[in-house]
Amino acid sequence: MTLTGTKLPKYLFKAVKPDGESVEGEQEAADEATLVRQLQSEGLIPIDTRSSAGLRARLGRVRRRRLTQKEIGILTRELATLLEAGMTLDRSLQILVALTGEEHLVKVLSDLQNRVRGGATFSSALEMQDGQFPRLYVNMVRAGEAGGALDQVLDRLADYLERLAELRQTVTSALIYPSILLVVAGLSVIMLLVFVVPQFTVLFEDMGEALPLPTKIVVGAGDLFRNYWWAMLVGLASIAVVLERWLQDPAVRERVDHQILDVPLIGDLVWKMETARLCHTLATLLKNGLPLLSALTLAKEVVSNRKLSGLLNEAGDDLKHGRGLAGPLVRLQALPDLALQMIRVGEESGSLDAMLAKVASIYDRETRSSVQSMLTLLEPILIIGLGVIVAGIIVSILMAILGANELVF
Repeated sequence: MTLTGTKLPKYLFKAVKPDGESVEGEQEAADEATLVRQLQSEGLIPIDTRSSAGLRARLGRVRRRRLTQKEIGILTRELATLLEAGMTLDRSLQILVALTGEEHLVKVLSDLQNRVRGGATFSSALEMQDGQFPRLYVNMVRAGEAGGALDQVLDRLADYLERLAELRQTVTSALIYPSILLVVAGLSVIMLLVFVVPQFTVLFEDMGEALPLPTKIVVGAGDLFRNYWWAMLVGLASIAVVLERWLQDPAVRERVDHQILDVPLIGDLVWKMETARLCHTLATLLKNGLPLLSALTLAKEVVSNRKLSGLLNEAGDDLKHGRGLAGPLVRLQALPDLALQMIRVGEESGSLDAMLAKVASIYDRETRSSVQSMLTLLEPILIIGLGVIVAGIIVSILMAILGANELVF
């Protein structure tokens, strides 16, 4: 029995209007599924909903282990395969619960299954997982449900996540060798300064001020590493914390992102990566039936560079006034020239989603090529740099030894 006058819980929500405008607010509802239905009945596309109950609910979300992008991709592929085989959504989730060994995955899948059995849509059930699934993912599933093609949408989602993971893996794998080389180089120099240079200091003790300046610098650096290594570690950790907090300032982050795009090689690589990621996302959203404006509003969230994100915001404003997508992007020079030309052709021919997919494939390859070019330059630079530092240490020691011999004779 429901008591008269009982207050419904309040929920914070973020949604997008059909014209692409973002809306935020607070609304009462029996639960999150009811709130989602209310927002949809008002013509809004729900993006994020959460209880405004306070700190306890937030702490509960923090303690919950997050799903990785790889885990989400695997679950999506397996679910798409089961649905394409003719299984119902409830049965598919039940099979995945039985096959999954990870406790945190079982909790998520079981909760999804229980909510679906309770009458919630799959997109609403995903939305109630405390942000485990990105809102772009949830909205793509919602579009698939509306079109009655959930299995196809999940299949496209799995392809999309696999392509993004492959792009990220390409860059990560390419950076492994230079990172190892840099660490080995640094450790080699430190070992020379800490263990080798002190063996010669006995020879230099009687020379006093006669030590050449390069030798004094090398001996001082060795003493610094040997006696104050702990202070150096504390200093590096403090600098890292300060930099992290500094970059959290939106104004600072925007300035840094502007400058990154102007750095030779690195700026070009970032531009190509962002282009590939944006076009992959836009193509997938459009194939799932989302309007262009809503798709751009969601897709720009995968762009991490603030400068490019700002340009896409301006393009979205022009798109609201019926100016198309290609025109504003060309005016703002938000993407590379080839991408802009192909987008214009796709828009004029009515095959924008297919053209965006081609642009994404091209810039996937361009990203790999740019990474390889950077590595081709970076590896010899690191090796030469290490050689110069080691040679400098050796020369400084030889200078002191020759100076000692001159004093003796």
